[in-house]
Amino acid sequence: MSHHVEDTAKEKDFTKNWVNSSRFLFYLQLFVVLAFVFGGCYRLYNQRYKGKPDIQIQGSTKYTPEYK
Repeated sequence: MSHHVEDTAKEKDFTKNWVNSSRFLFYLQLFVVLAFVFGGCYRLYNQRYKGKPDIQIQGSTKYTPEYK
């Protein structure tokens, strides 16, 4: 009577199982891309333009000029 034992260590190995490793790498890439996008959006939100600066414009260059 022969007894056959399958070795499941090779199936669980990251370098030997192509399906699991490609799935892991896909989700890792997706996470990294999303982290960079959200990080960039957060940085742009914090560094946003705060308001209109107070700029002095000559009266003669306005749409309705003001002459002295």
